[in-house]
Amino acid sequence: MAPTFDCSDPDARADGLAAAARTVRAGRLVVLPTDTVYGLGCDAFSGDAVRALLAAKHRGPDMPVPVLVGSWSTIDGLVLGVPKSARDLIEAFWPGGLSLVLPHAPSLAWDLGNTLGTVMLRMPLHPVALELLREVGPMAVSSANISGSAPATTADEAQAQLGDTVGVYLDGGPSGEPVASTIVDLTADAPRILREGAVTSEAVAEVLGREVLTA
Repeated sequence: MAPTFDCSDPDARADGLAAAARTVRAGRLVVLPTDTVYGLGCDAFSGDAVRALLAAKHRGPDMPVPVLVGSWSTIDGLVLGVPKSARDLIEAFWPGGLSLVLPHAPSLAWDLGNTLGTVMLRMPLHPVALELLREVGPMAVSSANISGSAPATTADEAQAQLGDTVGVYLDGGPSGEPVASTIVDLTADAPRILREGAVTSEAVAEVLGREVLTA
């Protein structure tokens, strides 16, 4: 059985983060707490790991895997360019419940699914997630559940669904209300909200100082 580390205990947290970092670098999967629901994550630059993530969720590449980052500056190396609208939204809402869709840098060797040249990026507001991301770099992270089942809000719920397809479970306690992130598409001239969640469309429009389209 894959080990679970109680991140409320400082020693177990340190051991768990070290084990999770080794697991990610080995191309395997980890479950980690985030500020929305528990996530199933892996090295964003390992195509084999991303395919294993999709297989664990019983999902195909038609729904690309988002990428979590551990700092504002990380985005600069991942996308084709960072428009002012993205900078403004990052400063207002990161870390937090806002995901940005941007054209990815064509030089990157990654395979996140059928992305059509884009990547969805977010910086989560959770100390355990941020510490792991700052240790290992960008991670491909999807909700820790079998596709079609309820997202896991605890490490135990994640383990009940994913079992030994995961190498390490980081237990950060209950995630609270499973509120999804708001997704803003910045790949065209006009920003478009693809999904409204933790951040309201009005808040996005206020930061950008312009009307925001909705999908």
